[in-house]
Amino acid sequence: MKKKHVNARLICQVSAAAALVLAGNAMAADAFSSDSKWMTGDWGGERTKLIEQGIDIKADYVGEMGANLHGGYNDDKTGRYSDQFGLGVALDLQKLWGWDNTQAKIQLTNRNGQNISNDRVGDPRAGTLSSSQEVYGRGHMVRLTQLWIQHQFFDNKLDVKAGYFGEGEDFNTFPCEFQNLAFCGSQVGNWATNIWYNWPVSQAAIRVKYNINDELFAQIGAYNQNPSQLEHGNGFKLSGSGTAGTVLPVELVWSPKVNSLPGEYRVGYYKSTADANDVREDINGNDAATTGNAYRTHSSKHGYWFVAQQQLTSHNGDASRGLNIAANATFHDKDTNFIDNYQSVMFVYKGPFDARPKDDVGIGAARIHVNDDVKKNAELLNASNGVSDYDNAAFSPIRETEYNYEINYGFHVTNWLTVRPNLQYITHPGGVDQVDNALVAGLKIQSTF
Repeated sequence: MKKKHVNARLICQVSAAAALVLAGNAMAADAFSSDSKWMTGDWGGERTKLIEQGIDIKADYVGEMGANLHGGYNDDKTGRYSDQFGLGVALDLQKLWGWDNTQAKIQLTNRNGQNISNDRVGDPRAGTLSSSQEVYGRGHMVRLTQLWIQHQFFDNKLDVKAGYFGEGEDFNTFPCEFQNLAFCGSQVGNWATNIWYNWPVSQAAIRVKYNINDELFAQIGAYNQNPSQLEHGNGFKLSGSGTAGTVLPVELVWSPKVNSLPGEYRVGYYKSTADANDVREDINGNDAATTGNAYRTHSSKHGYWFVAQQQLTSHNGDASRGLNIAANATFHDKDTNFIDNYQSVMFVYKGPFDARPKDDVGIGAARIHVNDDVKKNAELLNASNGVSDYDNAAFSPIRETEYNYEINYGFHVTNWLTVRPNLQYITHPGGVDQVDNALVAGLKIQSTF
């Protein structure tokens, strides 16, 4: 019995030692190892050491291809590619300098490429409302996307973040598990025209969050609204010249557990203090397209949003797998905003197959509605110009409602690489009835270096 006891203890010691060796090898994973979080690996363990010291280097890539298979404004088949490189560092200042409960981040981004939606799917005179390649946009240039410091007060009850960043990082936040823009990221920024600047544009900003309890928090922010930061060459602009006003968002966020599964529910409101032009009326309250007078100016514009995300099921008791549902809705100022409302719903099943537990499959549908006054303004403009033929180059397309649909499958190739082929169907691209419905094949590549 004694000998068996010694052997059992020896086996346990050897097993523990082997586990430590394996863990050490995993921490110092080689470049291109499928188990590593990074394509370049752990740099012989140096990367993990840096993180333990408070320095987490971030490098990533997103590439998206779109090809028009059928329909659209121009049915000549072609493919377009757009991408984004990101490089940054997240700093734990408590580990680095002993500053309790303090973090900071610096992030650069660079976007390039072309978008299939601009001239193949949509009429170039009207474009599309959404985009089949969400990573496209904001110029082919390097931008300073994040430069902020964050601190928690009063046992983490109060959280303050200040510096340069975008509204969508904290307000109306939403993951990006699709390629079509209507299902990806903060939706307010996509439809609040020239107000809410999403990634990769940053603005001088402050955000204050108060944690009411473990499931509920409220937050408010102030963001410099500066259209000049959208201009090419202004990716690193930090001055306030060109400021038009301030965007003030407020939001309440509830994160309950439903049947022990996580959910998140957001309701928010924004107001811009910048002057905004009416989409139809002139300075006298008449139709500007008919009178030729300048459009009426409003002293502000506003809107509100709802976001719901809920995991509905687990997969054979594994909560990391299962069916998730999400829904978005935004509503905007009808006097001044091109889009007056948007809604979407998405289903994502994570880990659908036991042989591929980290893959996911998604399907989504979105509706984007153009303000009725925008439609009426275009009709009046065409009448004023004496054109009624859609094919006339001077004709202003009548825009109403665009619908976007996407189905995709995310192949978790490695821990640092996901490849997501997808099919998208766009009904009335740009909200223009005369444009044929379009079928787009997409491919999204996401990699962490």
